[in-house]
Amino acid sequence: MNKSIIIVQGYLAAGKSTFALTLARELGIPYFVKDTFKTAICQSITIDSREVSSCFSAVTFDAMMYAAERLMEAGIPFIIEGNFLPAGIKKTDEAGVIRSLIERYGCRSLTFKFAGDIKVLYERFVAREGSPERGKANTMFTTPTIAEFETFCRNMDGFDIGGEIVEIDTTDFEKVDFKKYIKAAQTFIKQ
Repeated sequence: MNKSIIIVQGYLAAGKSTFALTLARELGIPYFVKDTFKTAICQSITIDSREVSSCFSAVTFDAMMYAAERLMEAGIPFIIEGNFLPAGIKKTDEAGVIRSLIERYGCRSLTFKFAGDIKVLYERFVAREGSPERGKANTMFTTPTIAEFETFCRNMDGFDIGGEIVEIDTTDFEKVDFKKYIKAAQTFIKQ
């Protein structure tokens, strides 16, 4: 049994999903990316407002945690990715739920916290929101101001579930040594 979980968490448009997918392929372990999980859950549903989208974001988190718990029970290492929030921001204390599962099943955790320059991430976010790949399930329906975007990102700063934490600044992807972080994850999984 290998009771290990890797969490890829952080700011919007910081490259979390791409890193989680790459990491899962390199490690050969299952992964759950919140946006693609939400898209899968919502294939047969029309999402036509931010309110409906937010409801399904909560449903997606619950479904991800159900799947995560099954993997923890089986002792299978895995990756979860998302813009998970600490207590006081949403109805659900996402950090608390993840921490509770980790403690219940005696898992080890490694968290990669993605952040960067807000202006750069905002530009990426706006460009991404307009792309067809984003889909209705994951759109915000209106473009937030840069101040709203910054507030949302900074709300994630308080995410802490214990365990090992690695902070990654993805303001400039060219300057990030992703191979180093993949190697750190490989070492973590093998321990």
